[in-house]
Amino acid sequence: MTDVTHERTRRAGHRLDAPVPNSTYRLQLSADFTFADAAEHLEYFVSLGVSHLYLSPVLEAAPGSTHFYDVVDHSRIAESLGGVEALRELSWKAGEHGLGLIADVVPNHMAVPTPAFHNKALWSVLAHGEESDHAHWFDVDWSSGDPVLMPVLGQRIGTVLAADELHLDTMVVPGFEEAGEVHVLRYFEHVFPVREGTENLPMADLVDQQHYRLAYWRVANEELNYRRFFDVGSLVAVRVEDEDVFEATHRVIVDLVKDGTLQGLRIDHPDGLADPAGYLARLHDATDGAWVVVEKILEGDEQLPRSWRTAGTTGYDAAWRVGALLRDPAGSSPLAGTLHRLTGDAMGTLPDMISEAKLEIVKESLSSEVHRLATIAHTVCHTDVRLRDHTWRSLYDCLRTLLVEFDRYRAYVVAGVPPKPPSLEAIDHAAERAQAHLDPERHETLEVVVDLLKGAEVGSAGRTDDKNRRELITRFQQACGAVMAKGVEDTAYYRWTHLLPLCEVGSPAGRFALPPSGFHAWADEQQLAFPHAMTCLTTHDTKRSEDVRARLGVLSEAADEWDVTVTHLQEAASRIRPALLDGRMENLWWQTLVGTSDEHGFMDWDRLEGYLVKAMRESKTHTTWTAVDADYESAVLWFAQSTHTDPAIRDIVLAWHKSVAIGTRAAILSMKLIQLTMPGVPDIYQGTEMVAPSLVDPDNRRPVDFAARASALRKVTGRAKPKSLDEEKLLVTARAVQARRDHPEAFIGDHAGYHPLAASSGHAVVYARTVGDEPQVITVATRLGLDLEKLGGWREHTVTLPDGRWRDVLSGREFEGGNVDLHDLLPAMPVALLVAA
Repeated sequence: MTDVTHERTRRAGHRLDAPVPNSTYRLQLSADFTFADAAEHLEYFVSLGVSHLYLSPVLEAAPGSTHFYDVVDHSRIAESLGGVEALRELSWKAGEHGLGLIADVVPNHMAVPTPAFHNKALWSVLAHGEESDHAHWFDVDWSSGDPVLMPVLGQRIGTVLAADELHLDTMVVPGFEEAGEVHVLRYFEHVFPVREGTENLPMADLVDQQHYRLAYWRVANEELNYRRFFDVGSLVAVRVEDEDVFEATHRVIVDLVKDGTLQGLRIDHPDGLADPAGYLARLHDATDGAWVVVEKILEGDEQLPRSWRTAGTTGYDAAWRVGALLRDPAGSSPLAGTLHRLTGDAMGTLPDMISEAKLEIVKESLSSEVHRLATIAHTVCHTDVRLRDHTWRSLYDCLRTLLVEFDRYRAYVVAGVPPKPPSLEAIDHAAERAQAHLDPERHETLEVVVDLLKGAEVGSAGRTDDKNRRELITRFQQACGAVMAKGVEDTAYYRWTHLLPLCEVGSPAGRFALPPSGFHAWADEQQLAFPHAMTCLTTHDTKRSEDVRARLGVLSEAADEWDVTVTHLQEAASRIRPALLDGRMENLWWQTLVGTSDEHGFMDWDRLEGYLVKAMRESKTHTTWTAVDADYESAVLWFAQSTHTDPAIRDIVLAWHKSVAIGTRAAILSMKLIQLTMPGVPDIYQGTEMVAPSLVDPDNRRPVDFAARASALRKVTGRAKPKSLDEEKLLVTARAVQARRDHPEAFIGDHAGYHPLAASSGHAVVYARTVGDEPQVITVATRLGLDLEKLGGWREHTVTLPDGRWRDVLSGREFEGGNVDLHDLLPAMPVALLVAA
């Protein structure tokens, strides 16, 4: 192995001989789809060609969980999934079939379950307060002396007490049987511990004497004193930066990696951790350098720190680039014109909309986090005579504005560690933008805040290691990610309906399209820097599945025709259009209706209804989760359902699908083939080996009919010609992952390479996967197939194949190296996958 290869693999973050997946298949486990259920379909996964099954979280979760990201017990594999023995059985059976397992890990947070005793660590804190053995597990602000806030009441505490809704009871608490029967406090389905010696007090006094404070649920946003997952009060953050907490919360998972039950890990939301790089280094050491990827959202051209001990991201950076590659930049302005026509206003710019949304978030749902930051900063300044004149309010204004103007999830400054230049640049960039929005009187305070966030010497000398200064650095970094996620992904991206695929998780909505040269440059760099990172198109977090996005991407190729179609849709629905319906939501609805349907029919209404409710509330324009405007929601849903069932609307939509069918087919098949053969380890999200339109969770976690897919796979991998787009996508998926399996050295080997190949048409995306400099597998994909059809097809355009003889594994046809006419190479399908014959 050359020194260059050794360095590239070392940067990938795993030991040199660690098992690396060639391709993965993501399974959503639940009580209805257990380890045993997954084992029943192993033959199918083998036939498909994947090397590993990628399991959703496997640790014990809150009662009734449908996704298992709400962990309550790190010491147990979920019993509802079958427990540890069933997991080992799945691993053993999978191994017999040549398959490995990787699993999703949630290190950042645990559930605040109902009842609370399901989380034994949290119950201990509620029972014993700061004296609990688990008090240091959670990011509780103990400095104020206030009890842990439990914002679970439906009304204010005074009203609840007056209504006699709190009841003292006795029970044997599950998980604490050794204590026998103890007193507990009940509030409907909630159960809380009672501090010893307070059980005989009047109810108001009893409530006041606990280590927790029962409160009206709306109090959380302003006075919550524990760090949570974003603004979700039912998920409490965990301090895995403490060595004993890391050990306790990772022991089971690490043991499963070490004994071979699991071969790798996917880490959920590392930006919520105090020190992501430190966490990954500790995990690397604990697992003896296993393959690990992280769910890291990179903003725009931001790069993953190469010092992290990880193989790379889970693939959002790849997903948006594949989508952008297949969009026509010429469609941006006409689609913006359609939106403007629908809204009747100038809308403002996307950056303005993002800033406005983030400001709303820091003022409302995350105000308690900003309040805590300002209090820490004020403590730092108040205890330093040189900084004492910087008031709490001025510090609050500066921190809040910095959070709004921060353009990425965090800068990765770690207390006590000299910041790297990219970290300093990120903070300086945010500070420059923040200064423009602050009163000049605040500028000096802003300078102090910026120095504190960088860990620089400011104020009196020798205080950079002060506990509060360190705390400020860490908590600001964690707050940045929460503000980005809630302000951008979950607010602005539901308002900016220019083209819905632009507003996907991890996608820069301002980047409408990407030229082939830009994609090739990124892929080449990715092959060098993170050759074993994951790539994805659909995940459990995506707002729209890959096939929905592909259908909508075609709008960019027929933007003028789409505007005409929207006009026809409006005319057909004019008599039922409610006055409350706004233009942005109408635009979202028409695009959603088209993206989730095809020439055969519409998605079921109940699925669309759930999505629309979420979209309306997440946008927070007229209605929210905490302040529902029933009139507005009813008007929108009535309009959507009425148009969904209207024959005239249906005819218009089906006519649209017929007119763009060529472009849709090219987009769906090209998107999949590129993702499966580009640099990285591709993940196939459950069911997406066939056309699988889905919307944001929980819709994208619906059960998959694996038996039907297995039957279809046997058909298309036999000699039967695919007869539908479903079957074509299945064939493309299977042949691509089988090519990876048959030529692993070209995809994940130490000498694997990526080389673009010359084509005379910008509508062809062509590249080779190589071993050293020798091409082994060649991808040929159609870009902008509808536009290509308008231009008369491939005509005399050619692609230059490397010397030798090449066989298309999709059609079985063979070609000699040299210049090959594209219409000969792609006579029936918009994609080809060539292997050395």
